[in-house]
Amino acid sequence: MPLAHVPHPPRADRPYKPHLRRTQDRRRHVAGAVALLAGLVASGGSMAAAAPAAPAVSQASVQQAPAPAAPPALPQGAEPDFGPNVRIFDPSMPVAEIQATVDSIAAEQVDDEMGSKRYSLLFKPGTYGSAEEPLIVQVGYSTEVAGLGASPTDVTINGHVDVYNRCLTADNCIALNNFWRSLSNLTINVTGLEGCRSSANFWAASQASPMRRINITGGNLSLMDYCTAGPQYASGGFISDSKTGDVINGSQQQYFVRDSSIGNWSNGVWNQVFSGVDGAPAQSFPNPPYTTLADTPISREKPYLTLDSAGQYSVFVPAVRVESSGTTWENGPTPGRSIPLSDFYVASPSDSVKTINSQLARGRNLLLTPGVYGIDESIEVKRANTVVLGLGIATLTAVNGAVPLTVADVPGVDIAAVTIDAGEVNSPALMRIGKARQGEGSGSANSAVHTDPANPTTLHDVFFRIGGPHVGKASVSLEVNSDNVLLDHIWAWRADHGNGVGWTTNTGRNGVIINGDNVTATGLFVEHYQEYNVIWNGENGRTVFFQNELPYDAPNQAAWQHDGVLGWAGYKIADSVKTHELWGGGSYVYNNVDPTIHATRGFEVPVTPGVKLHSLLTVNLGAGTLDHVINDTGAPVSTDAVGVPSYVPSFP
Repeated sequence: MPLAHVPHPPRADRPYKPHLRRTQDRRRHVAGAVALLAGLVASGGSMAAAAPAAPAVSQASVQQAPAPAAPPALPQGAEPDFGPNVRIFDPSMPVAEIQATVDSIAAEQVDDEMGSKRYSLLFKPGTYGSAEEPLIVQVGYSTEVAGLGASPTDVTINGHVDVYNRCLTADNCIALNNFWRSLSNLTINVTGLEGCRSSANFWAASQASPMRRINITGGNLSLMDYCTAGPQYASGGFISDSKTGDVINGSQQQYFVRDSSIGNWSNGVWNQVFSGVDGAPAQSFPNPPYTTLADTPISREKPYLTLDSAGQYSVFVPAVRVESSGTTWENGPTPGRSIPLSDFYVASPSDSVKTINSQLARGRNLLLTPGVYGIDESIEVKRANTVVLGLGIATLTAVNGAVPLTVADVPGVDIAAVTIDAGEVNSPALMRIGKARQGEGSGSANSAVHTDPANPTTLHDVFFRIGGPHVGKASVSLEVNSDNVLLDHIWAWRADHGNGVGWTTNTGRNGVIINGDNVTATGLFVEHYQEYNVIWNGENGRTVFFQNELPYDAPNQAAWQHDGVLGWAGYKIADSVKTHELWGGGSYVYNNVDPTIHATRGFEVPVTPGVKLHSLLTVNLGAGTLDHVINDTGAPVSTDAVGVPSYVPSFP
């Protein structure tokens, strides 16, 4: 593509002045990525030429009851009631009709960052669009696009499924705030559009915007949008169980790809991590900053809704894989189990928690249709192997200080595609897995007895928000007390912009606390909490990819320090822990309220042979100082070199 379509690197003869970022005072610097991307283009690298108020819910307690007989299956051809915000498309529909529907939803959602509308766009098996009449889907906030086939190859869209930059002003076009959307289980044969827009399928998104089970054919996948005015920045994403051709990383500051197959990967910025990815670039951290694992220690793909040839809906639950690599579907059907929709309670936002818990107690799984659910007592998942699946960014909002979702110490539970918001009254936690323990330690005395290392309880695409849509308060976002838990793509976010934002307004002490043993995180994003963002107390913990921003809004140093330590680390491993391993971790500082503030370190860990961390970095985003990367190791990052990482390849 012509260089006019990529951001230009700063001139060496004058300092680089970052543009405005997520908020009107947030600054980020990705000149290294831009220069490398421009170099790839100049050298003929493999890129194509670019031419409402929450409903009241009951406080009643839930009693266990015998399981009722399952309801009969739907008559063939009948559609289940998924609510008004699920659109189900059939390949027999005229392309123009589908195009009008998706365009109307995009117009509502593309700028509605903190709104309450939710949409799920589901495509039945078949082919949509053509070279002559491509289907172009633009994906806005709180929108899910998914195929209903057993394999991603069962649904083909000839066209695009795109996310573009938002241009906040004419010369400030970015993807840094493109959150809360998803794309899954279909093939995109890249076709149509003109000029620059025809050069790739664009997924210019940042946190909480996963791509799962996607098959890209006929063109490139670009993770940045180089077709608008600058600066075109993007910040973090997640891809799993997908197959692509060439991928343009571009300005993506960090990215995690797991158990996939890719073509050429264009470049790295700060922290690009690949785990079990065929075609991934070789391990080279920090130059370029690629962290590459041949296999993923343990993985389980997200459950997904399917429709068979008889017109019956089911939820497919993929099997656990150990030391996995590549996709689950290229060489045959994905291993796992299928659960008929009749075994699910299909909930709507008007349902009370009493109703939902009664259905769970009777042995049902739970399907949450799109919307915002007011939760004033815990939804309680007590049965092993229960599936809780959200459609269309289904959101649980805490009411009166409730813990919206709890999971018992049982194996095999799958919680997928659910967002949990804090409410105005402080919640002790937004989600709790396993019974709360006494004290901070773990070990055999506290270990759960009903969990199974071969059948971990798993969270997929579970996101937490404190502030943003409205005032929110929660002491902890996610607390994991059970052993043998898998966290597969988590974003815990204390809001740095939006509604109800301020040091004493959207209060959140810790993002994620892990008390259980044998817990693995694959894709852990935790940002802006007021003390330790992550605390890991359990033994044998593993994290593959960690991204963190320390809080922006501490009013002064006195308000953000403890025990003679300035600030709080982003990732804290308890002093008692003997075994832990992390691959690919970054912690960033941006103290814009008081730029004189220091944080002593990004990572704080015990120095012991069994605690090993690989590919670590810190970055200054434009204000404040982070003195060390890990413990007292690693050079400081400050405004003397905004956006230039300090690296520690391994510790100890």
